[in-house]
Amino acid sequence: MEWGADLWDQYDQIDKHTLTGLDLVDRYIKFVKERTEIEQNYAKQLRSLSKKYAKRGSKEEQESNRFSNHASLQEILNELNDYAGQRELIAENMTTGICVELNKYLQELKQERKTHLLDAKKAQQVLEGSFKQLESTKKRYAKEWAEAEKATQQAEKIESDLNATKIDVEKAKLHAHNRMHTAEECRNDYAAQLQKYNKEQNAYYYSQIPQIFNKMQDMDERRIRRLAGGYCQFSDIEKNVLPIITKCLDGISAAGMKINEKQDSMLFIEQHKSGFERPADIDFEDYTQGIKPATSDSSLNPPKVRAKLWPFTKKTKAPAAEDFSHLPPEQRKKRLQGKIDDITKELQKTQDQSEALEKMKGVYEHSPQMGDPSSLEPQISETAQSIGRLTGELAKYETWLSDAVGGDDSSNAINNNTQHRVVAAHESQGLYSEFDDEFEDIETPVGQCVALYTFEGNSEGTVSVTEGEMLSIMENDKGDGWMRVLRGSGEEGYIPSSYVKHSP
Repeated sequence: MEWGADLWDQYDQIDKHTLTGLDLVDRYIKFVKERTEIEQNYAKQLRSLSKKYAKRGSKEEQESNRFSNHASLQEILNELNDYAGQRELIAENMTTGICVELNKYLQELKQERKTHLLDAKKAQQVLEGSFKQLESTKKRYAKEWAEAEKATQQAEKIESDLNATKIDVEKAKLHAHNRMHTAEECRNDYAAQLQKYNKEQNAYYYSQIPQIFNKMQDMDERRIRRLAGGYCQFSDIEKNVLPIITKCLDGISAAGMKINEKQDSMLFIEQHKSGFERPADIDFEDYTQGIKPATSDSSLNPPKVRAKLWPFTKKTKAPAAEDFSHLPPEQRKKRLQGKIDDITKELQKTQDQSEALEKMKGVYEHSPQMGDPSSLEPQISETAQSIGRLTGELAKYETWLSDAVGGDDSSNAINNNTQHRVVAAHESQGLYSEFDDEFEDIETPVGQCVALYTFEGNSEGTVSVTEGEMLSIMENDKGDGWMRVLRGSGEEGYIPSSYVKHSP
């Protein structure tokens, strides 16, 4: 069924119907726009909520994050922040995919509808103009025909009058003839105009208007299809982010499942265990015995003064001491051990840096064109001082730990740290002392690489390689730009690290 065939006489209804359709598109655009504003405000409030309850990064809060229930809340807030990002994405996609596109399409439809209505109006105006012209020729024809009949009757009357002269009769007949001729011309004009109007009217109702109305029908159906797509987009946009939203929600559930109440209790005990002994029973003081002689044992052993019941008294915070003596025994041991571990790591790092500088100095001494050995002296001296300072600090903290722990455990802990430091220092002194070392010990390669460029190893300790050669890495670059490699032929030596590409 088509509008042009079945609604040819319903111009006003078609006009109203298409306008209502465009208004519906505009309403839907406004609806989606308000929905996006709700999503944006929701996301903004979620982000503010997440930020409000997130940890600020203070030392106390960082310590509390070690507990699983505290850490889980932080994970939940992070997931909620990501969830808010997905709500923002929904709002953005709805704005660009629905509001912007539909609004652009709505403007095109409005212009198309306006064009169709103007075409129908023009066709109607042409037909109305033709009808007015038809009415005009019809009226003229009626008037001229009436005048012709009147002239004919007048001529007949004069002709039958006995007193009329021949000239009057001829004159009356001539006038009647002229009138009749004019009436015939008007009749022909009326017939021609009528034929023209009927043709135009037929074209208007069977061709022009049906075509225009069919185009408007097609426009309206396209609008409906596009609006249906917009309805589906409203759901699909949210469905597209559902997997990520589900992942955020799963992350929140996983954060809850991670909580281990027993582990949190153990961690709390480890953090705050003082190591003090519980207070002993209070001795009974019998005042009925009277005052004992001065020579009694009480003069030699005065009564002990009872210490305060520390769990129930207000404690003043003691100033922090370098050896952590202000802390309870267990806490002091933990802090001292942590300090020793930190110093050991820093010492190892400084020793590695010293080794690299010594190796670079040796390269410069054997190949002066590569650099001035004296330029490295300030750095070598600085690292040596750092090693001495760190070694002294390590010994100091190990002594304090020995006092805090006491017994064999202390000796074992100190010996382990000392042995590690001595071994590291020994390796530092002998590892890169000579570039002509024969590498007699059997070593396992730490990786493979391919030479990108040809390198001529003219200096002692270096080895020549050719472009594209597969090499075994015996020692990685330690920050000085050189690495030790083994060729397939058995030759071993140092080459620039930038000359090779690591193989997987």
